[in-house]
Amino acid sequence: MPYEWSADESSARSARLRLWPHRSLPRKGFAAFILATFTMITIPLYPLLGTVVLWGILPFLLLAVAGIWWALERSYRDAEMSEELTIDPDTIHLVRTNPGGRVQEWDCNSYWAKAEMHPTGGPVAHYITLKGKGREVEIGAFLSEDERKSLYGEIVQALRAAATPEPAQ
Repeated sequence: MPYEWSADESSARSARLRLWPHRSLPRKGFAAFILATFTMITIPLYPLLGTVVLWGILPFLLLAVAGIWWALERSYRDAEMSEELTIDPDTIHLVRTNPGGRVQEWDCNSYWAKAEMHPTGGPVAHYITLKGKGREVEIGAFLSEDERKSLYGEIVQALRAAATPEPAQ
């Protein structure tokens, strides 16, 4: 899954969650795909070698490969985002780094924080939000529906663990 939990060393009731968009095509696959596309597009050009027709068709084929490259590169840029949620007994802190590098932050007292799942009515099905301090913020909207369903239960459990008092020593 494109998220991972890690325990915070400061307290057993603290947790850190890092989320990122899933990349189904790694960079090596990207390069292989562009190379394969270029190779497949040039196959019909072999009989045209040495003719004027080749120079009439070649720019359009190269433009098609450049368009595919640009679209995939744009997809990579748009997916350069991450979210980091820190839950401890006192506060909850969410940091979202957007594709352009802009950072958005939200924090709230752990006692008042509440996770909600909206099965319908949000931008995606099973939309997860965190409420507190008079604001409602989204988390994990770029995850798949099944991942959001699973994540919601884990966030609720982490919030409960943070609110539970530590046993006396």
